[in-house]
Amino acid sequence: MTSMAAEGATTETDLPLSEQAYRSLRDQLIMLEIPPGDAINDSALAASLGIGRTPVREALKRLESDHLVVSYPRRGTFATRVDFTELADISEIRQLLEPLAARRAARNASAPMRELLRDLAADIAGSEPDNADQHALMRFDIKVHRQIYAAAANPHLKDVLIRYDNLATRIWCLALDKIPSVAGHINEHVNLLRAIADGDCELSGALALEHVTNFEKTIRTVL
Repeated sequence: MTSMAAEGATTETDLPLSEQAYRSLRDQLIMLEIPPGDAINDSALAASLGIGRTPVREALKRLESDHLVVSYPRRGTFATRVDFTELADISEIRQLLEPLAARRAARNASAPMRELLRDLAADIAGSEPDNADQHALMRFDIKVHRQIYAAAANPHLKDVLIRYDNLATRIWCLALDKIPSVAGHINEHVNLLRAIADGDCELSGALALEHVTNFEKTIRTVL
């Protein structure tokens, strides 16, 4: 599948060190590469990223506001645990805001962005997600959602949706071994991306709602 920049055209090396650290740690936490409940060693992380401890500490402060890490006085910082009981609350927010983002994207996306979304839909339709690695599919899912949020052209909405999509993805990743395949979830993006590219606001909103509702239903089948 096509490799897209998750945060737009800016390359990672162009970003401030604290932003590089934030994005790297965030994605490790989302994909559970840093397991829930594990202690976060800022010195070890700084060494692994090849940067100083100050940018890592700045990143950890942001990640705490994202509910991906938690700090305790005299104990240190830990990856937050994944709580399945939060699924309903997270889904409630996403069911309201994901359709809004899809409708805005259908209305506001630039011509180059619409072309990008069409290409992305064609890429998914022409791929064989059934044969792909489950974790690779989840990374791809994150990228698709972030592209739609970018197309919506509302940075505040984008920030909120990224936060809750991240939390939803952690739940999905924790249940991944119990889910036969996420290929169907990925394929749902095809019609959604095409509707946005076509400028069909109502269909885009309806498909986005169906997509996040199906996510919750799938998770509940394996709980």
